[in-house]
Amino acid sequence: MEHKKLFIAGKDVPPKSEIFSDILNPATGETLAQVAEGNADDVDEAVKAAHAAFYDGPWRALNSGDRTRALLRLAGLIRDNAEDLARLECQNVGKPIREARDEVALAANCFEYYAGAINKIGGDTIPVAAAGVSLTFREPIGVCGLIVPWNFPIVITSWKVAPALAMANTVVVKPAEQTPLTAWRLAELAVEAGIPPGVLNVVPGRGEEAGEALVRHPLVRKISFTGSTAVGRRVMKLAADDIKRVTLELGGKSANIVFADADLDEAVPGAVWSVLGNAGQDCCARSRLLIEKSVYSDFLYRLADQFRAVRLGDPLDDNTEMGSLISTGHRSRVQGYIDAGKKAGAALVCGGRIPADNQLKRGAYLTPALFADVDPQMKIMQEEIFGPVLCAMPFDSEEEAIRIANASTYGLSGAIWTRDIGRALRVARAVETGVISINTGHSVHLEAPFGGVKQSGVGRELGLAVLENYCELKSVFVKV
Repeated sequence: MEHKKLFIAGKDVPPKSEIFSDILNPATGETLAQVAEGNADDVDEAVKAAHAAFYDGPWRALNSGDRTRALLRLAGLIRDNAEDLARLECQNVGKPIREARDEVALAANCFEYYAGAINKIGGDTIPVAAAGVSLTFREPIGVCGLIVPWNFPIVITSWKVAPALAMANTVVVKPAEQTPLTAWRLAELAVEAGIPPGVLNVVPGRGEEAGEALVRHPLVRKISFTGSTAVGRRVMKLAADDIKRVTLELGGKSANIVFADADLDEAVPGAVWSVLGNAGQDCCARSRLLIEKSVYSDFLYRLADQFRAVRLGDPLDDNTEMGSLISTGHRSRVQGYIDAGKKAGAALVCGGRIPADNQLKRGAYLTPALFADVDPQMKIMQEEIFGPVLCAMPFDSEEEAIRIANASTYGLSGAIWTRDIGRALRVARAVETGVISINTGHSVHLEAPFGGVKQSGVGRELGLAVLENYCELKSVFVKV
């Protein structure tokens, strides 16, 4: 069994608490590894290592070409170790191996993309008066605290680390206590790639201990947090004490809007996998399904067939389509929402049960649940369930669909299915969300900004836009 310590200043460091936590495979309930549980003192050591690496180390002083090559070497090492990383992610999260392989490839792509972006971000020369000119420089912030959730560990770690390092910052990563293994391995590979010690540090631990210590630390200049809206609200309050810069990517309750003229052969599987990918544990999950009334019954019939046919199984089996949830405790939470939906009068068409298979009973499995005839004000239609639960309801008009879609405190993602490009663009503009897709279930691309409005977050990840989150803009006036 692996025994992982903290990763600080390029080496294994034992936790000051001397506490190690069992890391479980949620698909089997077996212990994968024991990982150090960092506390506030450990966070302090990691932040000071990152601070020293920023001010006294070579990373910030490297020219853009050398920094580019270092990130490209790291991307290459991720590809060289892709299968091992995918298996680690698969077993730690309980997701199907084919999803894990795609996510490891995305992590490598992320480092390559930001390696290529390093010399694309510069300043401006601005004429300001007859007697002079103003120059702008983009400078690194310093130590960045990066707090990563448990649902997409290697992907979201890469989303945060790659742009932060591209802009010459140093970082302390606080992975979720359930899924720290790939973040730890990524830090090892960074040292192997020649990234100097202290530039990338990893302190696993609980949010209320290690996470809060990172947000509160006076030497941390920037916090990037992905997780629940409730915790994000607390992060923002704590960061306000010393005016840290904050990026928050939070919860969602995204709407999938299907008009009668849509290609149903595309829209049905699109609706299925936009809520069942990663067993529904996705802030972008389109868990509210709005279907135009004239095709509602036909769409539901097709949808139920596909829900019932989803193959649950061993995440390491290439034929498995949906793995387990992250824990039996989380499964109980999801089941609580299913019970609430039934009590409120929504029709449970299928699913929502623990599988009968004895092998699957060992893990945190749940059959995909499909609700029909859901009222927009029901709890299951308003709150983020974070599981394989889809809530469907009919609508009569474009205006009604927009009104229902916007009747949410969240605004992260969404989708529109129609052959009418005018309607598609009207609805895309009218729906209050940070990201929306048309005739596809895909909405996240490295090259495009990603993030939410309303209570789904502050700021953007990905694209060139995220680089603005990891630098300060300085104006210099020159008299001529």
